[in-house]
Amino acid sequence: MRAWVERFVRLIDPFQPAKGPPPQKLFGFARWALAGAERGIGVTLCVTVMAGLAEMAAAWFTGWVLDASAGAVEAGAFFITFWPIILGGILFFLVIRPIIFAADAGVTSILLGPHLSPLILSRINRHTLGQSMRFFENDFAGRISQKAMQTSRALTDVVIEFSDVVVYALAMFAGALVLMAGVDARLLLIFVIWGVLYAFALRWFIPRVQVRSAARAGARTVVTGQIVDTLSNMATVKLFAHAEEEDSATRNALERFRVKALEFGMMSASFRLVLTMLGGVLPLLSILGSLYLWSKGQATPGDIAMAAMVATRLSQITNRLGAAAVSIFSNIGEIEDGVKTLTPAHEIADRADAATSLAGRGEVRFEQVRFGYGSALAALDGFDLTVRPGEKVALVGASGAGKSTAVALLLRLYDVEQGRIWLDGVDVRDIAQATLRRSIAVVRQETAMFNRSARDNIRYGRPGATDAEIEEAARRASAHDFILDLRDHRGRTGYDARLGERGVKLSGGQRQRIALARAILKDAPVLVLDEATSALDSEVEAQIQAALDTVMQGKTVIAIAHRLSTIAAMDRIVVLDAGRIVEQGTHDQLLALKGSYARFWTRQSGGFAGQREAAE
Repeated sequence: MRAWVERFVRLIDPFQPAKGPPPQKLFGFARWALAGAERGIGVTLCVTVMAGLAEMAAAWFTGWVLDASAGAVEAGAFFITFWPIILGGILFFLVIRPIIFAADAGVTSILLGPHLSPLILSRINRHTLGQSMRFFENDFAGRISQKAMQTSRALTDVVIEFSDVVVYALAMFAGALVLMAGVDARLLLIFVIWGVLYAFALRWFIPRVQVRSAARAGARTVVTGQIVDTLSNMATVKLFAHAEEEDSATRNALERFRVKALEFGMMSASFRLVLTMLGGVLPLLSILGSLYLWSKGQATPGDIAMAAMVATRLSQITNRLGAAAVSIFSNIGEIEDGVKTLTPAHEIADRADAATSLAGRGEVRFEQVRFGYGSALAALDGFDLTVRPGEKVALVGASGAGKSTAVALLLRLYDVEQGRIWLDGVDVRDIAQATLRRSIAVVRQETAMFNRSARDNIRYGRPGATDAEIEEAARRASAHDFILDLRDHRGRTGYDARLGERGVKLSGGQRQRIALARAILKDAPVLVLDEATSALDSEVEAQIQAALDTVMQGKTVIAIAHRLSTIAAMDRIVVLDAGRIVEQGTHDQLLALKGSYARFWTRQSGGFAGQREAAE
């Protein structure tokens, strides 16, 4: 039995990759998301059709029994007279029908339910991971994740509701038409006219339900975004004592959601009312029609019972069908809302012939690079810089001078608007993004921590690293000792302790030391230090600076720093202003120029304060 179930569930591979990007239209997106699940869905539809026809077979059986029992039964001859009915009833009601309905439940709860949602969500997630930084900067992380979950759940529900209810009802209706045609064309006409009226009701209500569903989904997303934005910045909310203002903004968003939900609810209730009335009309007309035919000698008592059962079953399924239709089209509205957010084409994509390996020398060259984040004001303009293999170069300048932009372009978080960037003689746009970023280790000012163990956060630099290698990297980053003292709320300690969401349980200096350990473990030919020691006190900074001196040996280093004392020993210092290089040279050479760098150095070393005192 278990082996049969395993073969059965393999009809859908929940982690089969999608082919190409997702289309931005509803039905195209659905085909993309469900591609590969056709066999499983097809089996489900076949079983559901059999279940619907089984209901009509039960009605036919009831009519046959009544007509077969119309004659007198001789005393003691019950089993002899009714053995076909008894045998047929046992076979149908105790064997065939239970197997069909068990299979109907199984295809939903074993095949579709556990497999479709992971299939859809894994494809959406993979596409989302390939988006550029601009995509994530223009939206809330919580909103994006909520949209992905909402869309996968909604599409799964649509497939299940359609197969479990809509196809079931259509199979019953088709079976009913066949049975009524066998009784009298006039009974068949009643069912046909009722079906047309039902279709008109669906045609009128469905678009209106769908529009209101999409509006409700959009309003719900705004609520989610507002709450996520507030909770993500809780420290700022508390420091400025703005809890009331944030609560008011959330209430306003909730009020807009309430109005949209009310509009959807009123339309849904009207829809259900019309469908319920139509469902009540069918049994009444079919029973009266069959009674009329019986009175004329044109129908049997079995025909009356069969017509009553068929109409009653269809009436019951119309109530369920109405609820399913509301659910399906409200889910379609949510899918459409999710498609708008989740399916934009990747702004940055690998070329078909992108390089998957590099020389590993670490030569970096910027050639007449211009970039302005899509605006006319350039963050970098005519930027030319060559960093030789093994050279240590520092980028300095005022905030907004273009230092971090240069690093972001090197990592291809954005594509240059003009010019080129080369790594080991290859245009970064001709390198697979994964290959490019594996060649560059980065320690940023804003360190990123996962809510995972300290060990897993460091191992992120090189997933195959051993525990011993992880601990050695931590020692070199002066992180080993404080990691041993960690303890989380579940009692896990040391390298097994969880760091909390975004590393909130660590100080800024501790987060940066773990980030440095991660970069040390990665051991890439190019090392980027973006204010890597900015959050450290002087003593710890001195410890890490000593570690950095060792780590930087043999590597190409690009360091960004506002604290000039940390980069004074670099091979070359490049001074940027308004996206252009204005000075470059060693620390001593730049001081001798008495230009921008010399002014920065004088201010940081106390000269500015001395000048102010002299002026006073």
